[in-house]
Amino acid sequence: MVISLLKALNFLDDTGKPVQRYYDYLDDSQSKTVLADGIKEAYAELFAINVNANELSKQEIVGKLKTLSQGQYKIGVLNHMASTFISLVSLADFSKKKIKSKPVIPESKPIKKTFETPIIPKDQSLEPQDSSFPSLVYNIQIVLPESRDSAVYDAIFRSLKEHLQ
Repeated sequence: MVISLLKALNFLDDTGKPVQRYYDYLDDSQSKTVLADGIKEAYAELFAINVNANELSKQEIVGKLKTLSQGQYKIGVLNHMASTFISLVSLADFSKKKIKSKPVIPESKPIKKTFETPIIPKDQSLEPQDSSFPSLVYNIQIVLPESRDSAVYDAIFRSLKEHLQ
């Protein structure tokens, strides 16, 4: 239940790993604003109905949630949903502007940059044969998955052969 809430607030990705918003939240100087941004996104439909949804009473929130869910939930569930919303709102600061996160490159898979000189047969050159028509050179790089199963590589290269002819 808590994991689902953290995903809805965009603190975790679909796999359950923390995203940049979570790291921004760790900074005490901006945590309340970061939480407010997450609440606005998670409860976007509620804020679409009332831009100041964070100022509504519990009964008003229950009424709005009942409308949004089209009567799908019982009053007990709606009360719990409203209580969760009110608890989150009490920890957030909606008076400041939205915090823009800087993307973080995960350390688990470093980006490798390789620059290779293309091998050109002696009878060909990169210069266009006809100066009136420009030529194009394609450089395709493929990152192969780590696998001991040769069928994986065979399938990849068979697909490349079919699509690059």
